[in-house]
Amino acid sequence: MVEHSGLDIMCLNKYGPGSSSSSSSSSDAEKKLFSKLKVSLTKKYPQKNAETLSAQYGTNLLLIGVSVMLALAQHGPAVREEHLLTFITVLMLVQLVWMLCYMIRRERARSPVPERDAHAGTSWIRGGLTMLALLSLIMDAFRIGHFVGYHSCISAVFGVYPIVHVLHTISQVHFLWFHIKDVIKKYETFERFGVIHAVFTNLLLWCNGVMSEAEHFLNNHSGRLTALGYVNISKVELEPHCNCTTSVCSIFSTSLYYLYPFNIEYHIFVSAMLFVMWKNIGRTLDRHSNRKRPSTRSLGLVLLGPLLGLLALASSVTVLVVYLIHMEKSEQTREAAISMFYYYGVVMLACMCGASSAGLLVYRLEDWSMDTVPNPSRTLDTELLLGSSLGSWLMSWCSVVAAAAAGQNSPNFRWTCLVYSLLLVLEKCVQNLFIVESLYRRRREDESRPEIFSITAPYDGIVNRAYETQDKRIAPLDTEPNENRPSLALKNADGPAVNRLNVKAGRKRQILKNITIFLFMCNISLWILPAFGCRPQYDNALEQETFGFSIWTTVLNVAIPMNLFYRMHSVASLFEVFRKV
Repeated sequence: MVEHSGLDIMCLNKYGPGSSSSSSSSSDAEKKLFSKLKVSLTKKYPQKNAETLSAQYGTNLLLIGVSVMLALAQHGPAVREEHLLTFITVLMLVQLVWMLCYMIRRERARSPVPERDAHAGTSWIRGGLTMLALLSLIMDAFRIGHFVGYHSCISAVFGVYPIVHVLHTISQVHFLWFHIKDVIKKYETFERFGVIHAVFTNLLLWCNGVMSEAEHFLNNHSGRLTALGYVNISKVELEPHCNCTTSVCSIFSTSLYYLYPFNIEYHIFVSAMLFVMWKNIGRTLDRHSNRKRPSTRSLGLVLLGPLLGLLALASSVTVLVVYLIHMEKSEQTREAAISMFYYYGVVMLACMCGASSAGLLVYRLEDWSMDTVPNPSRTLDTELLLGSSLGSWLMSWCSVVAAAAAGQNSPNFRWTCLVYSLLLVLEKCVQNLFIVESLYRRRREDESRPEIFSITAPYDGIVNRAYETQDKRIAPLDTEPNENRPSLALKNADGPAVNRLNVKAGRKRQILKNITIFLFMCNISLWILPAFGCRPQYDNALEQETFGFSIWTTVLNVAIPMNLFYRMHSVASLFEVFRKV
């Protein structure tokens, strides 16, 4: 026992206090390393990882749908339209389940009211989207009527899809009205995947609408070319191969394509709003910059801009009607209609360039500072303006190359097309500058709020302490010699000089409001023309001879939807500028 005890003591001396302290220190170091690793894995990276992973999920979701659409565009037997509609219907049902879970969780939550981004989804944008949604519901009613007429020879998916789309539209509009401003701070990863799923579901619905509308327009274009003697252009049969059981099937199928532009704009704007909500997840809002600022309500002498804008809108409707009528007639009337469009476009774009340049000049004369506070909604507006301009710029430069390379037998509108294309590039550049600078300008009221009244007392060598306050809100005592008689002056803090500056500032605001309304109406006009069939880029044969039919139609199928979105997004941005000025 003693020997064992001695051995134990020796062992304890060998592996005793020094050894135990070193092992405990190493274990403490391991615990600290593990805690640091745990903190770094749980606090710094998951938000960015979840954002990246959800973005990759949404992108691949979009690419799957686009792949099916590209296979469907060949009209082969392997992939049919009902396959694509089934895929999109499943995505809409998943989004419906997510929105329902989100709203139920919000209702059951006993926590205080969640933070809300005042700049995301303003009331007028949601009101405009509601109007577009109503037109989309009418289009779904026409789809259901079309399915009822042909139900004996088409798949049941063509009837299920519009019904699910109706539920999806109604639920989504409700979600946008009451939850689009929410800044999500709980279940961030799950909610981030749900929001990005909704973003790319609406993008796929937008792509589907663009493809269907472009196919319909190309079919009509091929029919016109066939009537003019181009017999090698094939026409795709879009109607089912059976008789309709009702007498209004042709009305339903024809009316659908007049409602497609509104449905397309609805889904792309919903995608943009939901993307802002996705960027706001986990965001810490700045209290000062998140305040909702009241819009200016005085219109003043805002007459010239609305009058010129209404004139531009009426001219656009006239050009649209004349163009569509003359396209169905002889070759001479077609060339006359195309020349008319280019002359109208040159005048319109030149006026828009002048108006945007005048607005930029007014800003150069102003002393408003720039607002650099982070704002996901404003950042997205800027990026969408620049990104959607790419399609129109590509189309314009292709037209410039085609007009410059055309031979002597080129049509009479060759040089007019060249000028129109160059002005289209310049107009977008100048208008983008005007809109972006307007959105980033800080209001004069936000920079400083001067005191309305100030009290000044004359100084006769005796200081009246009654006019002194500790918070120094009263103006400092005047040290300059005054009249000997004491007086108490109550005056406006702005003074006559500042009043004159305010008058000048008011005139500048009136100029900016007139410019903004004019550009607002002009962008609506330039949206109406291509949206309802006035597309001379298909009909002038100038670019088609240079690039070929397949390449040029591919460019147009990409560029025209982007141009339509640019015009509508410019309308929304200019209305925001009008409220801010």
